[in-house]
Amino acid sequence: MIVFAHGSGSSRHSPRNQHVAAVLQQAGLATLLVDLLTVDEERLDARSAHYRFDTTLLATRVTAIVEWLRAGERLSRLPIGLFGASTGAAAALVTAAWRPREIAAVVSRGGRPDLAGSWLPLVQAPTRLVVGSLDEHVIELNRVAMAQLSGEVDLQIVPGATHLFEEPGTLDDVAHLAREWFRRHLQPAATGGP
Repeated sequence: MIVFAHGSGSSRHSPRNQHVAAVLQQAGLATLLVDLLTVDEERLDARSAHYRFDTTLLATRVTAIVEWLRAGERLSRLPIGLFGASTGAAAALVTAAWRPREIAAVVSRGGRPDLAGSWLPLVQAPTRLVVGSLDEHVIELNRVAMAQLSGEVDLQIVPGATHLFEEPGTLDDVAHLAREWFRRHLQPAATGGP
């Protein structure tokens, strides 16, 4: 199960995240795209950027989704991966730090993992950071965060891509990098045993 943590100005209707989710689904991975902000919060954030950098609020909501998945009998045994975009990447990493036994892998797309701050060294989940080659400032922020992550970490730079991966073929590159990472690190829990 891959839970999408959207960044600022994005929602479950994001064509970019829906595209990545479709590629993951074709690979046999379940996906869950949810809105992390209410409609009123989205409106306020669009005017004031009040919520987009509130990593604690976003991480609290991602964590609540993980807990909801674990409480349901049908989905409780599925390994969970987090796909974070923009500031949602920080929320995904904070959730991974808060729930190290629950989160099997993280992928960040054009993310701001640096905003996870002091939680970064506590992240144990294998983490792949994907950044566009033309997004130089975010590449540097990802390198800074990468140095603080204690678990397995991988930085992939997509040639010719800007922050939103709007250039032809670049979002497909992101989707394939995410698919490969999640397939490598998410193994179903054993169903048998004592």
